[in-house]
Amino acid sequence: MTLENLYKSKALQKEPPDKREFDGLLQTAIDRLNDAENTDLSYASRFDLAYNAAHALALAALRSAGYRSDKRYLVFQCLAHTCNLRKSRIRTFSLCHDRRNRAEYGGYLEQDEALLLELIANTQSLLKSVRSINL
Repeated sequence: MTLENLYKSKALQKEPPDKREFDGLLQTAIDRLNDAENTDLSYASRFDLAYNAAHALALAALRSAGYRSDKRYLVFQCLAHTCNLRKSRIRTFSLCHDRRNRAEYGGYLEQDEALLLELIANTQSLLKSVRSINL
């Protein structure tokens, strides 16, 4: 589905891009990603920071395209359209979203260092894509 189709199905809302919002999302993502790389922090903290950095970047990309979603998972799914992201990277973000939900709502976070490193690497790559967006 394209972003316009998602809008027509009411999965997305249209909203004009806002440079101040975009810049704020970008900066919070940079700060969180930098902190996620700090191995002195606990796994849970690093995962939460990296996941939220990825979400902020995905939301910034969606907002720059003139859309908004109140569904966190959909923001990641839209990366195929907003940043031309490969499906394998989107699957990683989706898996991390599922793990984040289990931790938030079920109290269990599976520690998987390889997944965390993949999340950080994918988020660094996403940061490069989002930085190239001209608003």
